[in-house]
Amino acid sequence: MAKLQEAWEGGIESVFPYRGEGEKVEQVSWSEKLPLVCGESFAKPRVIIPVFPGTNCEYDTAHAFKRAGAEPEVLVINNLTPAAVAESTDALVKAINNSQIVMLPGGFSGGDEPDGSAKFITAFFRAPAVTEAVRELLQKRDGLMLGICNGFQALIKLGLVPYGDIVPATPEAPTLTFNTIGRHQSGLVRTRIASNLSPWLLRCNVGDIHTVAISHGEGRFVASPETVAQLAAAGQIATQYVDEAGNPSMDLSVNPNGSILAIEGITSPDGRVLGKMGHTERSGNGLYKNVPGNLYQPLFEGGVEYFK
Repeated sequence: MAKLQEAWEGGIESVFPYRGEGEKVEQVSWSEKLPLVCGESFAKPRVIIPVFPGTNCEYDTAHAFKRAGAEPEVLVINNLTPAAVAESTDALVKAINNSQIVMLPGGFSGGDEPDGSAKFITAFFRAPAVTEAVRELLQKRDGLMLGICNGFQALIKLGLVPYGDIVPATPEAPTLTFNTIGRHQSGLVRTRIASNLSPWLLRCNVGDIHTVAISHGEGRFVASPETVAQLAAAGQIATQYVDEAGNPSMDLSVNPNGSILAIEGITSPDGRVLGKMGHTERSGNGLYKNVPGNLYQPLFEGGVEYFK
């Protein structure tokens, strides 16, 4: 099999490198007994899923939440005219105020142009009314937020991860940037649960390994060594890319974007905002064939359980 793979991939190595430095990196493990429950119970927590131009994972995401016992609502953001943008802003604020969870799904917002991802989503959430609704959800109503892939890119550029609030962008802030090989990566990877800080990981244990789908061109998590150390110490590194033995690595076959410390997902300081690159929503019976590993990551179930 190794020879077949080499014959298949080796011919494009000079144009599209697919190999990288394979050194192992630190395995993060953070575990505390925490009262991960909301102050108010909901039999079926409501989830608002805004759909921006370029979003393409809203149906899978809504299905995953419905399967987990939540009540998802998909809201299409209309940017055709200034009046439509204002109307969509009002609709999103109302929806956030009526929901317990805000979910930013994957896709390619605005085609990831100009020069970078999630710009329109970020601008939309920086509208004062939307920012205030998000702050009320997180700071006064014990709500949750989740961003996957393009949604993670929006969360980190807003500051919701790792800071837990919508804050001005600064040069020293962590970000997600272009994959080290300079092109889009799509496939299945293994990720290891590194922390139990987040309510989203209520159904997971530190050390659990899941096989999840990835599809992105800008998934490389970058931050200063000091920031990475602070995140690890605070339990904010949620997941890492790992090899078959469960070891985090910089090998591109394991860590497809070259993220520092093989980081796949991070949280806010209180864990209630989670951003990750892997498409946990892309799972189901018979969806993948001849793929080893645990294909079911109970992320959505954890978020719903938090409100029980």
